[in-house]
Amino acid sequence: MNTFTLKIIACDRIFYDGECETLVFPGADGKMGIMANHESMTTAVEIGEIKFRTPDGEEHVAITSDGILKVDNNQVDMLVYSCEKPEEIDEFRAKEAKERAMEQLAEKQSVMEYHISRASLARAMARLSGRDKYMGGR
Repeated sequence: MNTFTLKIIACDRIFYDGECETLVFPGADGKMGIMANHESMTTAVEIGEIKFRTPDGEEHVAITSDGILKVDNNQVDMLVYSCEKPEEIDEFRAKEAKERAMEQLAEKQSVMEYHISRASLARAMARLSGRDKYMGGR
């Protein structure tokens, strides 16, 4: 069986650490995929949905923030600010975060504050979209 070791590390926990057959994640140029024996590389992870399949055939889905991914010697390390299963997303908190970010974007801000607000809005919208897609907005 062709597998690689995947470790997904978020600020608050190790989200996953184990064998994996495939990984699809949002990259700077769109969706990117990793399989066993992938060439060594380091790349950016964008805000969005990741999917990975474990050797038992189970498909896993998570919503992730931006971060970095490193592939080396059949080991994939993904370091992200946050990573959540759709059922872990608190819809109320995500909606509040979206509203806050939209209010901040409407205000006059420095360039840095604008980029922070824009990233906050993108994270909130990805979380809500992922929750709605897999949980039906429950």
